Amino acid sequence: MTQRTLVLLKPDTVRRRLVGQVLARFERKGLTIVAMEQRTITADHADQHYAEHVERDFYPPLRDFVMSGPLVALVVEGDQAVDAVRALNGATDGRAAAPGTIRGDWSLSNRENMVHGSDSPQSAAREITLWFPDL
Repeated sequence: MTQRTLVLLKPDTVRRRLVGQVLARFERKGLTIVAMEQRTITADHADQHYAEHVERDFYPPLRDFVMSGPLVALVVEGDQAVDAVRALNGATDGRAAAPGTIRGDWSLSNRENMVHGSDSPQSAAREITLWFPDL
């Protein structure tokens, strides 16, 4: 089943100059990059993207982190893209993520964890509209 999903390469990925290596993993998996843009995120945009987390204790530092520098937003497409991206990303906490995953290889944090991938086709549709309204 061909799907689209949103991926964010967070500011730590950009700062550490790992964008190309992370993109290559998605492409080697067979996913197609449909749209991609480097940008910064505003507080309002972060609040919309992470709407389900805004009231949680961990959210203010997360918002500060995603606003701390440029990130790369992209839409990828492929067979079961949501699950494929989540498998490539690895567990949310980089300290617990399996070796060979993006987070397992490059992250030692729960917050500064390199990437975001939509968690369901419904979230993907909402997030893609938020980040790429013309798609």
